Amino acid sequence: MYKSGSKVSFWSAVAMGIGAMVGAGIFALLGQAGMIAGNAVWISFIIGGLIALLSGYSIGRLGARFPSSGGFVEYLVQAYGEGIFSGAISVLMYISALVSVSLIARVFGSYAYELLPASSPHIFVEIFTASIILFFMAINLQGASSVAKIENIVVFLKISALVIFAIAGIITLEPAKLSPALYPPINKIFFSLAITFFAYEGFRIITNAAEDMPNPAKTLPRAIMTSILIVMVLYVAVSFAVFGNLSAKEVIRAQDYALAEAARPAFGATGFIIMTLAALLATSSAINASLYAATNVTYRLARLGELPSVFGKPIKRSREGLIISSIAILIMALFFDLSSIAAIGAVSTLIIHMIVHIGHLRVIKKTKASSILVVAAIIFTFGAIALSLIYLMGERPQIIFWIIGFIVLAFIIEILLRLFTGRIIVKRNYHNKKFG
Repeated sequence: MYKSGSKVSFWSAVAMGIGAMVGAGIFALLGQAGMIAGNAVWISFIIGGLIALLSGYSIGRLGARFPSSGGFVEYLVQAYGEGIFSGAISVLMYISALVSVSLIARVFGSYAYELLPASSPHIFVEIFTASIILFFMAINLQGASSVAKIENIVVFLKISALVIFAIAGIITLEPAKLSPALYPPINKIFFSLAITFFAYEGFRIITNAAEDMPNPAKTLPRAIMTSILIVMVLYVAVSFAVFGNLSAKEVIRAQDYALAEAARPAFGATGFIIMTLAALLATSSAINASLYAATNVTYRLARLGELPSVFGKPIKRSREGLIISSIAILIMALFFDLSSIAAIGAVSTLIIHMIVHIGHLRVIKKTKASSILVVAAIIFTFGAIALSLIYLMGERPQIIFWIIGFIVLAFIIEILLRLFTGRIIVKRNYHNKKFG
């Protein structure tokens, strides 16, 4: 796992991005995307990957010019200034991060439930979900940094499990199940783009290590693009393995644990258990790392006056921001089902990316990026948002209201913070730094 203050090489940054992308999300997001795009989901993962590459280019150039552990928050302030808008979108990013963790916790609950006897009450999904959140909140309250030392091993194990599964699944697949004759209407493929893009979203974690790269102007953009390309190949291979062994109806029926179910044809019941355990390992690791990161981020923002001081107040060996974040995650994980969390997180993330890309145009003379590629990132990101909203309007209109609600809430929180704390977000000066 990356540690602040260490030198981050190109391949270390690539590994960091792959580990973040190939996290717990793919264990659930494949089923969610497959529910919409069916056995053509591999096409959606390719298009979603291309959008991620465009987004990665734009963000990589921003990170090269404005290397900061703050990542997107820094880019927003550089592009839009120190006003309410950049602050509100930063708050929205925090909310979206909590939604992402609630998704991971819900995935843990869904996979853990599958290890119980078939007649077990479904309430155990919620029990497992709540338990894993509270467990890692307690762990982080003790300041157990030793858990972080095994993160690299966990990343290696979960990626290895997916690679082995993909190879075995492709060997045993039935070509007829991947026939274009079984593809859903083409609009369904495009409707799933928000979900498949969401599976790549973890690449932005690389930007947080920019300050510790010897040459961020060169290393950061290359690392982002390389990690996305590698993950795209893996996602497409996993898609073939799943839909080549299960029918679209079987994937939809097992949407919350599709990868484990798809392991049965190649490995039998043992394969199902192994993939389930891999999912539990991946989700546990991601929840722990995410809570640790949320605590550090909220503590830093509290010290800067960008969040109320209560977020930075010591409690045991951690900060109260951990408890506040954990409670919010718990509420969302229990209140929403997995499909709702995935949709809210995916669309919110796309909106944030689009806003960052639009802001990029305001500072593009400084980043020296290609305006054509940045505009392309804006167009394709907007397209994915529009298609997702069209789909949700017809299938689950209440999700749109939740997304709008979170955006409005972010602005309300930002305005209240400015009124009651008088905070000022200071924009960093990069004029004295050299960039390639």
